[in-house]
Amino acid sequence: MLKFYIFYIKYFMQKISEAVNHAIKAMGLVFGDIGTNPIYTMPVIFLTTEITEENIFGVLSLIVWTLIIIVTVQYAWFAMSLSKRGEGGVIVLNQILKRHIKSLRAETFFSYLAYIGISLLIGDSVLTPAISILSAVEGISLIDKFTDIPHSVIILIAVVITVALFSIQKKGAEKVSQMFGPVMLIWFLSLFISGFFSFIQMPSILLALNPMFGLKFLFANKLASFFVLSQIILCATGAEALYADMGHMGRKPIIHAWVFVFFALVFSYLGQGVFLLKHSGIHSALFSMILNQNSFLYIPFLILSLSATVIASQSMISGAFSLVYQAINTKILPYFKTDFTSTKLKSQIYIGAVNWFLLVFVIAVILFFKKSSNLAHAYGFAVAGAILITGIIIAAIFFAKKKYFYFIASLGLVLVDFSFFLATCTKIHLGAYWSISIAAIPFSIILLYIKGQKALHKALGPQMSRNRFLKKYNKILPEICKISGTALFFIKNLEYIPHYVINTMLENNIVYSDNVFVSIYKTNEPHGIEWEMEEITEGLRQLKISGGYMEIINLESIFKKANIKEKTIFYGVEQIETNNFFWNIYAKINKILPPELDFYKLPLYKVHGITTLVIMK
Repeated sequence: MLKFYIFYIKYFMQKISEAVNHAIKAMGLVFGDIGTNPIYTMPVIFLTTEITEENIFGVLSLIVWTLIIIVTVQYAWFAMSLSKRGEGGVIVLNQILKRHIKSLRAETFFSYLAYIGISLLIGDSVLTPAISILSAVEGISLIDKFTDIPHSVIILIAVVITVALFSIQKKGAEKVSQMFGPVMLIWFLSLFISGFFSFIQMPSILLALNPMFGLKFLFANKLASFFVLSQIILCATGAEALYADMGHMGRKPIIHAWVFVFFALVFSYLGQGVFLLKHSGIHSALFSMILNQNSFLYIPFLILSLSATVIASQSMISGAFSLVYQAINTKILPYFKTDFTSTKLKSQIYIGAVNWFLLVFVIAVILFFKKSSNLAHAYGFAVAGAILITGIIIAAIFFAKKKYFYFIASLGLVLVDFSFFLATCTKIHLGAYWSISIAAIPFSIILLYIKGQKALHKALGPQMSRNRFLKKYNKILPEICKISGTALFFIKNLEYIPHYVINTMLENNIVYSDNVFVSIYKTNEPHGIEWEMEEITEGLRQLKISGGYMEIINLESIFKKANIKEKTIFYGVEQIETNNFFWNIYAKINKILPPELDFYKLPLYKVHGITTLVIMK
């Protein structure tokens, strides 16, 4: 009996240890962005709001309930419950919704809504590193020996850190990311402890958890409180990352970690509120509070905060890579060159075009706004927009699934999201136009690519049907001299044969002894890879490969399993000629970016592109 108890004690201890380890890892990979919000949220709010007890209680109440309503309910509960296999993100939500709606108009509407959400999140991937790094570096000016440091030096340090961060992306973050969890654990412990020591000086600050203080603040300040809402939303930035990165960590580790992170954040905000009440005239609440509590620990805390902001920025960059990769897989964006930087973690990818796009704009934003307080006026619009779009799609999914209780509850969330979004619209003329301008670039590329693909398909004209092709193929087969070996031809499906295959095989009589049509299908599910080989006729087979839209398909591995020893690989290339301005841009993008086959890392010496001239009007 004793052995029995010892066995189960060990078993449960092991399970607890695994859960803790996964939760710590989640802190490093998922909570970087939301974890650094306490650095700038309170200072930004009280730059324009008078520091009074009534205002402090009202603002703290709004912050806490924003974390509860948006982060906990909308994302940790509702959004994460919709994913069956641990995937997350606005693209995933749109794919889930597509399974339940039959109306083409509704599908088009929600697809465009998702495109806007994707674009806003990419815009957020620029502003988050900029404000996080800049606000942390500004903490240097509170050190005695650096109180007179020129602000241009602070900007220079922020730019150097930014360049260094983006420069290491190609090497991958697998080894460094192992330290992210422990560093963020120490960061959240620091937030909790520093906040708690300030909190015990005025325990009555707990009354701020009453939502009535927040509502009273809103009604008392009317229009001014509406503007404050645009700053309150800063406490929830990073909420989308919790859901988007769920595919990396799984739901449970994120939920377990969020319990601890939530209390750490709440006590940090409460502590900052007490500190502001006790020390009038001070706005840099977090750094000033640490300096006041223990000046000896300030420099280590400053280094820790810089580390946390770098981790937060890394999370946003990795998230942008994953988002673009999902968009490529779902045919929303063209095939950008993608490198896989880890043999163990599928999520570790690098997309050079996205990396340098973000770097250029992050530096531009830092140089333009110069101070984190200025940047805060631009920050929040993209986040609020993405949160609102996520809320709308969640509500639509619950309605489509006939879960009416959750649908009504999610409508309440949408109302809250819409209030925040309207509030952040007041920031447009103050700098939020940067968010719109940056988001407009990926959105334009998405629209151009989707419309261009349709126009290209139309310009190519009707393709040859399967039956007609097989009839002609079987007719010429006995009459031509076949090339020994196996040739692969990439086609979308066997029902309609592309022009390049017709030109190659039927017109130019380039036929191998073994010809394999390779078709790759992306399923509506995020994960899973399946393949099957089908004999069509003499010397002709079809390899069908289906993979989830979040999967990395290793074609060479599948070829080996299918016992295919390819001698050459053919694919179609369209040479577009057009006088249309937009199609001309589309043609240039098509020419610059790598072809689809390059995406699958096939040996270049075997790959041959067959060009087809296309006139697009």
